[in-house]
Amino acid sequence: MSNKKKILVTGGAGFIGSHTVVELFNAGYQPIIIDNFVNSSPYVLEALEKILGEQVKCHKIDCCDDGALAKVFSSEENFFGVIHFAAYKAVGESVEEPLKYYKNNIGSTVALLQAMLKYNINNLVYSSSCTVYGQPEKNPVNEESPVIPAESPYGKTKQICEEIIRDAINAVNQISNPTFKAISLRYFNPIGAHQSALLGELPLDVPNNLVPYITQTAAGTRKELTVFGNDYDTPDGSCIRDYIHVVDLAIAHVKAIEFHNNTGYEVFNIGTGNGNSVLEVVETFEKVTGLNLKYKIGKRRQGDITKIYAEVNKAKKVLGWETKLTLEDALRDAWNWQLQLKNIKI
Repeated sequence: MSNKKKILVTGGAGFIGSHTVVELFNAGYQPIIIDNFVNSSPYVLEALEKILGEQVKCHKIDCCDDGALAKVFSSEENFFGVIHFAAYKAVGESVEEPLKYYKNNIGSTVALLQAMLKYNINNLVYSSSCTVYGQPEKNPVNEESPVIPAESPYGKTKQICEEIIRDAINAVNQISNPTFKAISLRYFNPIGAHQSALLGELPLDVPNNLVPYITQTAAGTRKELTVFGNDYDTPDGSCIRDYIHVVDLAIAHVKAIEFHNNTGYEVFNIGTGNGNSVLEVVETFEKVTGLNLKYKIGKRRQGDITKIYAEVNKAKKVLGWETKLTLEDALRDAWNWQLQLKNIKI
């Protein structure tokens, strides 16, 4: 029997979740996955086994299912902590199907908190998002920046879940358990792939995120990339985001689950501290790969914000974390992953 501390990773077969599983393993933990594979593929479990040299235990359940969650918590030995990724995350889809997002994203968080309280698991890291800042009045945004009305139901679910976690932690700490802690990591735009090219972003339908659409277009899977708007108030007219390599982001979760100096609730921005426009990302991809990308300018997309990037001083000072990989690294790794996909049966 392993003496490693167990970390429950909900949505652990997803893009960010699977990379975090790798980094948890590398840091000496035993990750245990929960995933219903609605937005992920069982291939990920095979890839993890190749990278880590052993199987990762996975419970195929829905995080909104209280009974199934209870079975996982009761059958496993005590978890050192829980990292909660399981959520729907497409901004555009959330505008079209808001109830789907409210039911899943909020319901899964409530169910998970109830299970943690029942089984006395006191360490939660929540996958939040810079969307909680809405359309910020100024950049970079820090953890004290106003949380203003989100531009999409997806963003609203992240705001609501942060409030739910804060309320639950405050109540528990005052009444019965002053050691319960939770951290929300508000991350910006994760891109890239594992350097092995065995793991990466794996949209099962038309990609909702920029970089997989770029790589699929470059590979010929998509006819062309649409840049949604070139008339924003930015230097080149396209939206600006803070693009962070998924491996750097995964390491931030390890730092957060290990953070012992707090009880109660904390939030941290997880980004690079730099903003890049959509057109800059396209140009950098072309430079890294030597390819010419076919793209067109389209209309603005509902729910998009003009510009946002992070101030990351708090994460650097308090968690001892900062990014090490560049935009070029991320786009190179994403392209290598795309090239590898033709050899993979999804």
